[in-house]
Amino acid sequence: MKRLLTLLIVLALLTFAAFKGAVWWLTDQRMAEARLALDDYGVLERGTVGSGMDGRLLLTNARWQDFRLTQPLESGRVELDAGSPLALLTALADPDNLPAQWSLRAEGLGLVLDANMFRNWVTAEGTSVEGDPALLVLPCAPDPRQQLGSGDLMRMGITGLAGELLVRQTASRVSAELNTAGTGSVEVDWPGARIDLTTPADTLASTDEPMAVILRDGGLMRRIAAYCSREAGLDTMEWARRAIGALEQGLNARGLAASEQLLALYRQWLLEGGELNLSIEPSEPWLGIPVRDADAEGQEAGWQVAYNGAGVPDIYLEALPPEPEPVDEAAETSADTRENPAVAGWYAEPVATASRWIGRPVRVTLSNDNVVEGRLVSVSERELEVARVVAGGEVAYPMLLSAVSGFEVWRRGRSE
Repeated sequence: MKRLLTLLIVLALLTFAAFKGAVWWLTDQRMAEARLALDDYGVLERGTVGSGMDGRLLLTNARWQDFRLTQPLESGRVELDAGSPLALLTALADPDNLPAQWSLRAEGLGLVLDANMFRNWVTAEGTSVEGDPALLVLPCAPDPRQQLGSGDLMRMGITGLAGELLVRQTASRVSAELNTAGTGSVEVDWPGARIDLTTPADTLASTDEPMAVILRDGGLMRRIAAYCSREAGLDTMEWARRAIGALEQGLNARGLAASEQLLALYRQWLLEGGELNLSIEPSEPWLGIPVRDADAEGQEAGWQVAYNGAGVPDIYLEALPPEPEPVDEAAETSADTRENPAVAGWYAEPVATASRWIGRPVRVTLSNDNVVEGRLVSVSERELEVARVVAGGEVAYPMLLSAVSGFEVWRRGRSE
């Protein structure tokens, strides 16, 4: 009996040691493959490997150094729970054979901020990869091209980003939570989705169901609005108007315009932050935001969005009509000769000559067919301002030149 007990103890120790050794070796192999796959983007360090007989894999003090950043992303503890020892070994041996249910928890995530987080060879010129203007621009200086950066966050008192991540895969859905200290949180619930580690693109095709995303800013947007408006020498409403103008310009460059409700929601988020509940379709253009044709009938419903628990209607994008053909100068000159110098009226003028008509009544037609009529106050390289009389006073409306489709001046006709 004593021999049998001793044999059982020895077998248990050998099994334990074999499991630990197999998990360590397989983890090292998988991490080596990940390092090789990410070699063009940065350096991945696996840290210390540990495991539990209940099917858990532990990585302690792992880190990721992106080549574009001057500081690494640290993680104190990363835990993968496969549910059982066999499921863990099977998943490590072949990542395509992940169990039906598993979870990943990362604790102690931290990124220390530096005044210059991006290395000097990384350019950020306010354009997308295709060369279009960026959509989300938060100007943080008198020069609107200078955007919010890590140095600004540090001057706001945010010296680093810290939090934890939880990802759960079940047979019916994927759910994830990212919670940070003082900079907000993100929650994701994706029915029917299945994470594919070896071919991430297949994850998008794993379901046709939309993804529910909840964004909470944790008071960050109010701090950003107050800081950036002060740095730019503007009040918060004017600062928000400048950021909205950048969004409109970026959309116009892509042949789109935002609905009034979408712009109003963006303005509210910039100024107040709060909670946004979005329905996203990752595999669709514009993440599933409806794009309407201005001339089509029977338009589809707007984007499903809730702000602070209340639904927001009429959130959509609108396709802009094709740009008109260039005006023949000879034909324009011929048209000018037909003007009657004795009669005052609205006469079309090239928007490029708008600076000649400062102080005159003008009528501006925008690419979304809105018409603004008033006194031309100023013209810059990017925008013009038209003042309208409201409640006994004047309110100036800035408009991006790129969004102007028609420009008319109230004047007398030219003599031949």
